[in-house]
Amino acid sequence: MGRPTLHFEHRMSEQDAVLWTIESDPLLRSTVTSVALLDRSPDRRRLTERIERASRTVPRLRQRVVTTPWNLSTPEYVVDPDFDLGYHMRWQKAPGAGTLRDVLDVAEPFAMAGFDRSRPLWGLVVLEDLEDGGAALVMKVHHSLADGVGMMRISTAFFDLEAQPPDDPTPMPAAPPPGRPSLWGRYRSGVTDRVRSGVSVLSEVPGRTVSAVRHPMGTTEGAVRSTTSTARMLRPVTRPLSPVMVGRSPAARFDSLVGSLPALKVAAKRVDGRLNDAFLAAVAGGLDRYHRSHGAPVDHLRMTMPINLRTRDDDVAGGNRFVPARFVFPVSVADPLERLVLMRDLVVAQRAEPALHLAGSISGVLNRMPGAVTTALFGRMLKAIDVVTSNVPGAPFDIFVAGARMRANYAFGPLSGAACNLTLLSYGEAIDLGISTDPAAVPDPEVFVDCIQDGFAEIEGLAAG
Repeated sequence: MGRPTLHFEHRMSEQDAVLWTIESDPLLRSTVTSVALLDRSPDRRRLTERIERASRTVPRLRQRVVTTPWNLSTPEYVVDPDFDLGYHMRWQKAPGAGTLRDVLDVAEPFAMAGFDRSRPLWGLVVLEDLEDGGAALVMKVHHSLADGVGMMRISTAFFDLEAQPPDDPTPMPAAPPPGRPSLWGRYRSGVTDRVRSGVSVLSEVPGRTVSAVRHPMGTTEGAVRSTTSTARMLRPVTRPLSPVMVGRSPAARFDSLVGSLPALKVAAKRVDGRLNDAFLAAVAGGLDRYHRSHGAPVDHLRMTMPINLRTRDDDVAGGNRFVPARFVFPVSVADPLERLVLMRDLVVAQRAEPALHLAGSISGVLNRMPGAVTTALFGRMLKAIDVVTSNVPGAPFDIFVAGARMRANYAFGPLSGAACNLTLLSYGEAIDLGISTDPAAVPDPEVFVDCIQDGFAEIEGLAAG
């Protein structure tokens, strides 16, 4: 099977470097975890060979992160001279009865364990002997490596489109040469990168100057809008809006739900909206039910939602191409159709924020600050967030892993200081919803999941109307 050519940057982007820096606070860890359920155990030889091959053709799988002296530039990726596939990939029998709950109980501590920063930032566990004869792939990566869309692109290196594809006829590629940059080499590289990025910024100045001369009023108004938008993006918040989900801890609980992709799309079309609008309306309805179940109804909550900046022509698989939008959204709207309209309009407004396209510049300024300062600033921005949502488009067709068919694929995004994270990953005609909750904020996860499920059922019901 032909596989797409993936491109990777040599260095972290400014946004990725921020994610790398703030992880010094355990509450702000940026681990992304996926749990793929398979109908049988994958062939061990084939899967091991596939991932070994992928590690030689997908740079990030063998690269570790090396920082630049004196913070001259963002960290760079170099090939780990001690790369050991056995460290990153292991096989084990599923505990207990091999239920989905047992699988998630394994995934939770696996996800919460910090990465060894001297090694590539990923790990994979294959759990065999599930109760129905199936297996599970539990994989984690550091968010600085890729966003959800980027990870889907990287995963094509070891997924198949048929159950028994022919063996790859090409010889195993040679392992990439190890990287052992000296202190002087890292310093020189950092200086070169800083000069190059400075020249890039300066090259934009003449065009902006001409535009300002020709359209002084428009330029001034645009600057005011950008400044105001940036202030909203960086504004600290002191406490959650939820009167119930107030505690925070380094722990996470994983749960899952399955919904109907066609039903959500039809519901969204009723208001000329998108899948993401229906997703958010369902989440809002579920959160409203959860607060009412605690006798603490609330009108609004605060959300972080990544806005994807990737384009169709963007062929860079690694790194992140999103900006986290923070905004207040309504949850107490009883009419699901009205709630869907409100979420549609709110998302349109968030996508129009001028600061979205300034994220790289803003992150560049933050990266020049001491790490402790940047971490404290983001802590004040993120630890009072009530919910994080993310919508990742998945494969509309069956995927196979070394002879096993994938039945479901759940993504669990990082809490990053929030009370809960709900990540929607589409697969075929289904939506696989990964639900992460902080036990300090949500001590009754079963009730929480039931409420979210009711919220989805309500929005899916609009498809019948």
